[in-house]
Amino acid sequence: MLWICGTAALLALIWLYLIFPGKPSPEARAPFEKRAFAHRGLYEKNQSVPENSLPAFRRAVEAGYGAELDVQETKDHRIVVFHDDDLKRACGRDGRICDYSFRELQEFPLFGTEERIPLFADVLAVFSGRQPLIVELKTVPDNPSLCAAVRKMLAEYEGAACIESFHPGIVRYFRRNDPERLRGQLSQPMKDYMNGTLKWTVIGLILSRLFTNFTGRPQFIAYRLARKPLSVRVCERLGAMKVCWTAREAGEHERRMAENDAVIFEHYRPAP
Repeated sequence: MLWICGTAALLALIWLYLIFPGKPSPEARAPFEKRAFAHRGLYEKNQSVPENSLPAFRRAVEAGYGAELDVQETKDHRIVVFHDDDLKRACGRDGRICDYSFRELQEFPLFGTEERIPLFADVLAVFSGRQPLIVELKTVPDNPSLCAAVRKMLAEYEGAACIESFHPGIVRYFRRNDPERLRGQLSQPMKDYMNGTLKWTVIGLILSRLFTNFTGRPQFIAYRLARKPLSVRVCERLGAMKVCWTAREAGEHERRMAENDAVIFEHYRPAP
């Protein structure tokens, strides 16, 4: 009996070690707490004002919202704002951001409009510190290069900006190299990672339960709107900020703001 209790206690300690979050300082939390963030800017559902475009970000600033955006690196090492893993949905082209130079990407309209994929530097200039930013670093072929470039740009930016990623190694990079910057782990239910293979079943279990937190000690958890597993709820009770994505129902906004520290939204306009 003692052996069973001891083993259970040891496993519980290991579990806590794996999921334990970092603790953000009040100063780091303050710009992001109880704020609404426009998902990929304040864009239109029909993409007449495209997602992750300069007009979408200008609208977010003017409306008083922060924004959540996505960054990737081009073939010639420019940092651009773009969400998808490939160009098909947004630009109707084959390939990925990393397959093209920035100049080549400027030939591709965003969703058939006059807009083009913007530089991260130009988006930072739009915000100019007026509203806070949540910057998601996408998983790319050269994560260290993307991380280093974004860290440098944010160090020179005079405004509130935190980082997040689905990739635990990216969160770990910022823990080691920019520890004062608020950092977050993106996550979602296990089913959203799975594609029918054993590999992704295991990966989904690990990532959805935050078992990689020990590497980056994220200070907030940005979790998809869904029922949270026990490990996520415990992580939040241990001090991680709660961020939910992506809210699309205006009638639920006040409740979600009350339940979370920040809400990432789209397709409606809450009070900023």
